[in-house]
Amino acid sequence: MNEPHAAVVAEEFVALYGREPEGVWQAPGRINLIGEHTDYNDGFVLPVALPHAARVAVARRDDGVVRVHSSQGAGAVVEFTVDSLAPGSVAGWAAYPAGALWVLREDGHALPGIDLHLDSDVPFGAGLSSSAALQCAVLLALDDLLGLGVARPRLARLAQRAENDYVGAPVGVMDQTASLCCAEGAALFLDTRDMAQRQVPLDLAAAGLVLLVVDTRVEHGHADGAYRQRREGCERSADLLGVKALRDVEASGGAELDALLARLPGEELRRLARHVVTENARVLEAVRLLDEGRLRALGPVLTAGHASQRDDFAISCPQSDTAVDTALVAGALGARQTGGGFGGCVIVLTEPARVPGITAAIAAAYAARDGWNAPAFFTATPAPGARRLR
Repeated sequence: MNEPHAAVVAEEFVALYGREPEGVWQAPGRINLIGEHTDYNDGFVLPVALPHAARVAVARRDDGVVRVHSSQGAGAVVEFTVDSLAPGSVAGWAAYPAGALWVLREDGHALPGIDLHLDSDVPFGAGLSSSAALQCAVLLALDDLLGLGVARPRLARLAQRAENDYVGAPVGVMDQTASLCCAEGAALFLDTRDMAQRQVPLDLAAAGLVLLVVDTRVEHGHADGAYRQRREGCERSADLLGVKALRDVEASGGAELDALLARLPGEELRRLARHVVTENARVLEAVRLLDEGRLRALGPVLTAGHASQRDDFAISCPQSDTAVDTALVAGALGARQTGGGFGGCVIVLTEPARVPGITAAIAAAYAARDGWNAPAFFTATPAPGARRLR
């Protein structure tokens, strides 16, 4: 299915650089079924890879010069040298491939110069991990091309470090691991503390279901202060509760959890901690339901996750809330905002026959609001993780 993409990227590389690439690699975007803002709290996540992917054609150079180009960039080739790489040395979209090179060098790997061309159909700013896909595609290409032999969980950690320390976005490790490690037809159950992972079968069609993705067309950003503020709040809460991370808070929920969180000073910290603790529980519940083949029962878990994002973690937005509420009224089994929050996408678990009514209802609800962009829709099928195309 992706060979036509590989041919196009290779042809564009030749047009740019006047020579053939040594290979073409791709890494997918992702949606997260459940487990939001748990990854940097050493918790559990359950993402799936999308068919949408970032694709990169690469060839080595012998002069230490790096040339990068993106079909989605401003049009110009960005040029720098391997020796000049340092956080802040390359700005804009090119910081992502530059960060991948920088983190490999920081990890002790000798790098040549390279020519690189990128093309991606992962929607930017939609909470589908377009930046992680880009970095993972570059890292996998270099690992393969240079024979570095870095294991994929380690590559994911390196990609996370590149985004944290080079780009300046305080993201966790879920997006990168999903892009590199997901399997076709499965959700990836990941323990972000020790990187233990298991592929959980997710055959939506066999269950008579579909996962509808609603792009709210509200762009989000991970490098902004709101995301960082919540991460710092979680870290402070863990410290005040005397645990390494909020993943270690043990409470059965309800009154027991409320009593434990009462030790935190202020309602804001209590809400942040409550979301993380209950979200980890929702991931474990979702995995149990998938293992038992009870996919329809996943709906209320998704909806509860959205309520927690909206009311406790405060990372929803009116467009996301409207999409969720409208989908549920139109007969969806469950719905939630997916990704880092503050916009992006909503996922809707539903029967295929209800998709036209749900999309029409959401589109009408958006059209009735002044200044709202029209939403976009597609259905998600769990796709393979990153791989070489040619």
